[in-house]
Order: sequence, then structure tokens, then C-alpha cells
Amino acid sequence: MKAELYTWSYCPFCQRAKALLQERGIEYVEHVMDTKPEELDEVKRKYQHDTVPIVLLDGKFIGGFTELSAAL
Repeated sequence: MKAELYTWSYCPFCQRAKALLQERGIEYVEHVMDTKPEELDEVKRKYQHDTVPIVLLDGKFIGGFTELSAAL
């Protein structure tokens, strides 16, 4: 399983998502969006999800931290 995260560096739920993935030994790619607001807006529209983290597992959008916790 591989994960992809769209995050803000100061987001507590983003930090929790990364910690959970690390605890479970799941590799992930992080896209820190602090300086990319336009790109983040595009990602939010694409997945119809207004908050970060935006989490994909094996290329499939699952939601945010709550959905990640439930999926693992």
C-alpha cells in the first residue's frame, strides 16, 4: 500500500496522518501546499474535499485523517 498526502506544514491533522502512516510502515509521498494555494485549490476541486490532509491510498481518494484512520 502506498499513500499520497496533500498537506499544510502547520496542520495538526496532517501531522497525525503522517504519524499514523509511519506507525503502520506505509510509504507515502507528501505534497506540502503552503506556498501553492492555486494548486491546492485545484486538488480540492478535483476531489471535492475542502480540508487538508487530502489522502489517497493506492491512487484512490479516501478523504482526510478520519477516513484514513478508519481505512487502516
